Amino acid sequence: MSEEPLADASDGAGLDGTWSDEADWADYDDVDEQHEDEESTAGQPVLAVVGRPNVGKSTLVNRLLGRRQAVVKDTPGVTRDRVSYDAVWNGRSFTIVDTGGWDPDAEGVYASVTSQAEMAMSAADAILLVVDANVGSSATDEAAAKVLRRSKRPVLVVANKVDDQRAEAEVAELWSLGLGQPYPVSALHGRGSGDLLDEVLRAFPETPRERFGGGGGPRRVALVGKPNVGKSSMLNKLVGEQRAVVDETSGTTVDPVDSLVELDGEVWRFVDTAGLRRRVKTADGTEYYASLRTKAAIEAAEVVIVLIDGSNPLTEQDLRIISMVIESGRALVIAYNKWDLVDEDRRRSLEKEIDRDLVQVRWAERVNVSAETGRAIGKLAPSLRRALESWDQRISTGRINSWISDIVAAQPPPVRGGKQSKIMFATQAHTRPPTLVLFSSGFIEAGYRRFLERRFRESFGFEGSPVRVVVRVKESKSMRK
Repeated sequence: MSEEPLADASDGAGLDGTWSDEADWADYDDVDEQHEDEESTAGQPVLAVVGRPNVGKSTLVNRLLGRRQAVVKDTPGVTRDRVSYDAVWNGRSFTIVDTGGWDPDAEGVYASVTSQAEMAMSAADAILLVVDANVGSSATDEAAAKVLRRSKRPVLVVANKVDDQRAEAEVAELWSLGLGQPYPVSALHGRGSGDLLDEVLRAFPETPRERFGGGGGPRRVALVGKPNVGKSSMLNKLVGEQRAVVDETSGTTVDPVDSLVELDGEVWRFVDTAGLRRRVKTADGTEYYASLRTKAAIEAAEVVIVLIDGSNPLTEQDLRIISMVIESGRALVIAYNKWDLVDEDRRRSLEKEIDRDLVQVRWAERVNVSAETGRAIGKLAPSLRRALESWDQRISTGRINSWISDIVAAQPPPVRGGKQSKIMFATQAHTRPPTLVLFSSGFIEAGYRRFLERRFRESFGFEGSPVRVVVRVKESKSMRK
């Protein structure tokens, strides 16, 4: 195969002016990453699913969504916050809000759970009151019905766990709740769920109660960290209300909790997640599913805030969570929380820990905050914007090739096996995260790739975003034969 001369570097030429496999790199030359436009949540009605503990609310939510999204377990009280999911039925989009068990006599953390359910009811356009048909209406169900009758919102009574026709006879007594016709369903088996969704759509008002400014949709931010570092407290401080259940007991949050937050004049979608204790593979039960939801929340986010307890030494779990975010390719902000508890000695110790354990992520945006006092909360928005600008940034192929030509001339790749590899062409193939592709005559060692990544950041300002360096090695003619 003959080598053909290419155009000059500004048009994407190789550093030596030639490249035999033009088709190998042509697809990478100034390719614009395509992203789906996020659908605006403006005008989308909200359905709240409420009821006492362990009547099958989360199972019903999963059935209505058509996917396993909410964490489900036989143990009562798994869902504690109000958790929103996007749903579609017969071409109409709406939001389902799953809630914890509603109990007017609850105390401690469960009183907060009940408060979250009541907030969900107040913000909803329609409400599903879920009752266990096998048990019938309890005193708690009747108390909930009394509150809902005054809510001035459409309320549908769902008689759950009606697995066959024989159980339908027990449904009639739920008329006594005074909320109209009860709808028999089996959340576990799907019986009656389609008819229920039809009724839900009919119950929605023409205009939803709450509207959020649209545009392309708010940027998605995930709050992650190990248990009890203050993620839910941070979300509550940002929202300005008790949006997530907070308790001194670690592991209070199980499902990801999302909220629209106005910060520094811009609306963001923040997602609070379950604290990650250990690797997903070694977690079990509710913790396993919560870990999966947290991992999915990171994948769905654009930028991740890793919250670290600044008052205590860095742990292996902190480092593992940061590594998980980097592997996911999301923009990164590290927020050291509880800064109000950090004295001068602890600050010096923390700096040493960062120099020792986080030397590979010096590029991450860093903010020292206090969810308790609100200290430096205003600095989060600028850090998020800078991280996202890096994540979205694209450098032209001409500039990259001019840059790498200078780098290689000053410090060429190391000799390996008696041969020195030549970098003949480079381009940024993708954004989100930025991906630098090098076309080389041979293997490029990991140390030199890290060197190029560091210089790439310094030269073009990729602070706050991971950068991936990919090497494409040109096959020799003898290898092709």
